[in-house]
Amino acid sequence: MRAVIMAAGYGTRFLPFTKAVSKTMLPILDKPTIQLIVEEALESGIDEILIIVGANKDAIIRHFSKDENLQKKVEKNREFVEILEKTNLKNIKFVEQKVLNGTGGAIMLAKEFVGDQPFLLMFADDLFVGNEKPVAKQLIDVYNKTGKSIMGCMNVSREAITKYCSVEYSNKDGRVYTVTKITEKPKLEDVKSTLSCLGRYILKPNIFEACEELEEKGGEKIITDAFDVLSRRGDVLAYDIDGVRYDIGNKFGYLTAVFDFALKDPAYSNDLKKYIKKKL
Repeated sequence: MRAVIMAAGYGTRFLPFTKAVSKTMLPILDKPTIQLIVEEALESGIDEILIIVGANKDAIIRHFSKDENLQKKVEKNREFVEILEKTNLKNIKFVEQKVLNGTGGAIMLAKEFVGDQPFLLMFADDLFVGNEKPVAKQLIDVYNKTGKSIMGCMNVSREAITKYCSVEYSNKDGRVYTVTKITEKPKLEDVKSTLSCLGRYILKPNIFEACEELEEKGGEKIITDAFDVLSRRGDVLAYDIDGVRYDIGNKFGYLTAVFDFALKDPAYSNDLKKYIKKKL
């Protein structure tokens, strides 16, 4: 299976940093967010990845390319050599979304790369830590059992659902839901479900046909509307993700990710806990 990562947004909430650098390069300790997302795909058995980049693409492309001068500089330090080896990935391709015509427009850039096979779609704003196995692998396993497109979902608050999408369903089997309708950014009074799809999907190639059918809204096509098209055909399931999600698209979500990753890292955990106690 191949993976497509959406990473073309401007990241205006992180200005001025994102004036020159993609928000996906924001570090979680010593790793850019985009690297953690790529690692999730690799750990889930994905062997080819396409990253859809935007105008601030240079740092992302350079990060996953081999730097001969840097390699020579650290060649005597085995630790640094191993770190760089994890970023020198030949199985990553890039395509630039030159016209920002929405997520529905972005996914069409992956059509040739995907071909006629199911694929993993990952949004770079969403960083996940699975409880027992990577979130991408959880979705792949459900797809292998059902043969249907799978949306990674979580329940959110009623206030938050108006910023995301509402996934309605007819029944539930364990962590799997039969989807009947998907509404992007619903009005609070219309919300019937607080289940929302959040940044991880296994999709079949019929997603491209569904996106082509969409009408533009404000110059954009929204991929969530394409999911709704497929749900009305009975071809989409929702899976309740077993893990923790960090919304890297906003500052507080980013801060909580850095904080939690630091607390789990033996190199920082004790000192961070002492610092927090001191401040409180």
